[in-house]
Amino acid sequence: MPTLTKIAWIKPGMATNQRKIADYILDNPEKTVTLSSQQLAQIMGVSQSAIVKFSQKIGFKGFPSLKLAISEDLGRKNANPGTNSNILHNQIDADDSLVVIAQKLAQEKSNSICDTTRQINYLHFEKVVQLIDEAQRVQIIGIGGSGLVARDLSYKLQKIGITTLIETDHHVQISVAQMLSPKDLQIVISYSGKRKDMLVAASVAKKQGAKIIAITGEKHSPLGQISDYILETIADEGEWRSASISSRTAQNTITDLIFMALLKKRDECAKTLVLSSQALINSLDN
Repeated sequence: MPTLTKIAWIKPGMATNQRKIADYILDNPEKTVTLSSQQLAQIMGVSQSAIVKFSQKIGFKGFPSLKLAISEDLGRKNANPGTNSNILHNQIDADDSLVVIAQKLAQEKSNSICDTTRQINYLHFEKVVQLIDEAQRVQIIGIGGSGLVARDLSYKLQKIGITTLIETDHHVQISVAQMLSPKDLQIVISYSGKRKDMLVAASVAKKQGAKIIAITGEKHSPLGQISDYILETIADEGEWRSASISSRTAQNTITDLIFMALLKKRDECAKTLVLSSQALINSLDN
């Protein structure tokens, strides 16, 4: 994850002085890399040790290491736009060998999984799992790459006896949302949390009394504001990407964990349904 993105993600949980430092760095990254820790401390009106502690909170040994990482961020961002024609996806370049592409892709997906699981509030997560387990029906909404994740989650929940409603058509999603009740639940999967069609469906479901769970990379997005519960996904989605690989990996991490938690919660009942389904499918080959 880019360092500036990481600072933005961690900022809401910081102390007041640390948030001020974060805001300054995010607003003035180019100037920040030219300053010493003492100079930044004077600008912010804090002690030099506060700058060092801030750097350590972000995951660096000190301010020089933090500046170096920010410089690398800026270097990637300010690269000649003409070179974008040679980029296949994020940091993967057309000149890379297949081995290097595989290594970069594995690292990108691994970072998404680790960063996403690291920030989970598990008490909060268990509450979401309980709501899904107790819901009469679960509507799952996703568009594009998020739609693939939504459909996969729907199939998984159906396998363990949870009734799901999944539609790809925007108009049908809204119509289904109108049929929800306080006994139902809606899960909206959207990395940006800004798509108008999803926001309309979520607003309609909320009016019907259904709980809204957002799986999103932007907890302060319009979707986050509507939702009752937010499960955050962290992904390094650059300005130029060929597909939603990183964000979809992060989303799948959350949805797979939901499935595993429900499988554990429903125990023998869920296992029986899964085995029965497998037996019926296997019988088709006989």
